[in-house]
Amino acid sequence: MPLTLPSTTDHEDIREAVRALCADFPAEYWRTLDETAAYPEAFVDALTKAGWLAALIPQDYGGSGLGVTEASIILEEINRAGGNSGACHGQMYNMSTLLRAGSPEQKQRILPRIATGEIRMQSMAVTEPTTGSDTTKLKTTAVKQGDRYVVNGQKVWTSRLQHSDLMILLARTTPLDQVKKKSHGLSVFLVDVAEAMKAGMTVRPIRNMVNHETNEVFFDALEIPAENLIGQEGEGFRYILEGLNAERTLIAAECIGDGHWFVDKAVAYGRDRVVFGRPIGQNQGIQFPIAQAHIHVEAASLMRFKAAALHDAGQPCGAEANMAKLLAANASWEAANACLQTHGGFGFAAEYDVERKFRETRLYQVAPISSNLILAYVGEHVLGLPRSY
Repeated sequence: MPLTLPSTTDHEDIREAVRALCADFPAEYWRTLDETAAYPEAFVDALTKAGWLAALIPQDYGGSGLGVTEASIILEEINRAGGNSGACHGQMYNMSTLLRAGSPEQKQRILPRIATGEIRMQSMAVTEPTTGSDTTKLKTTAVKQGDRYVVNGQKVWTSRLQHSDLMILLARTTPLDQVKKKSHGLSVFLVDVAEAMKAGMTVRPIRNMVNHETNEVFFDALEIPAENLIGQEGEGFRYILEGLNAERTLIAAECIGDGHWFVDKAVAYGRDRVVFGRPIGQNQGIQFPIAQAHIHVEAASLMRFKAAALHDAGQPCGAEANMAKLLAANASWEAANACLQTHGGFGFAAEYDVERKFRETRLYQVAPISSNLILAYVGEHVLGLPRSY
């Protein structure tokens, strides 16, 4: 069926409402958090109370019942306002796994409490230090013993765990050498973080170049109730992939927000900064890179909307989600460089916020999936070229 993509004026009510909320958290707020490596508790609480973090939760469970399209606009506007959606975006895309594969009992038990803000589900543990993006080779195991699964292993880059009540965990329930297809035998679980911290889960924070709470996680005979299995045992890789398509589309939206922030910032500075008796934005060496970045951000936004529309329609969207993420990440990085160059030395001064956003948007060249892996995916699955790895 044909898709109808939103125009730039659609959902203006959502955009205006999110902008109004973000106005209460100006640049100084985010700058202070960055300097102190603190979590934006007040901002996340405000988003939750306003219902924005429950956007994807169906109305029957107390949410707004919106789609990935609307969720992407929410995250875009947060970043366009100078904030960092990375502090809370996990609750958006983690929701996709639970909504599509969770049991009615799990949804009824969890979703209303997330919608009200009683609990948070911000964290997902998939990546491991020795396997990286080769997810099917992960070594964390979950062995069923009676009415429980016993988990042993290690994860890395598990973000927002210290500010989350529930974590989604991917572990191998059938050894790799006992499955016909390497993507089989992986299962998804809900983990109660507070209980796990008392019974075999250890968390070690990772210092990094941005204010992003992320961790190494160790599991030593952690017991998880069997009722916390999401969907069918052994089908977890498929469930996670569905969630990752939502993740990549939403990350693309954040990059688009960043890109607009950089362009807007560069334009304003280019108009106001006068050197040799004229605004620097009058010089083509300044003007053209900003214009080029703006064009690329706008183009990436269209692919984001296509990926989101396909996801919301329940249609395959893997290629579009990956392409949207690559285009948006490249566009935001291009805009970041144009903005920094426009500001010259002042771009390195913390008070201008360019260096903070510069560091934040650089992450998306690497995470949640590197640009090279996206190119490999498109080469193989879209163009039909031989597998490159």
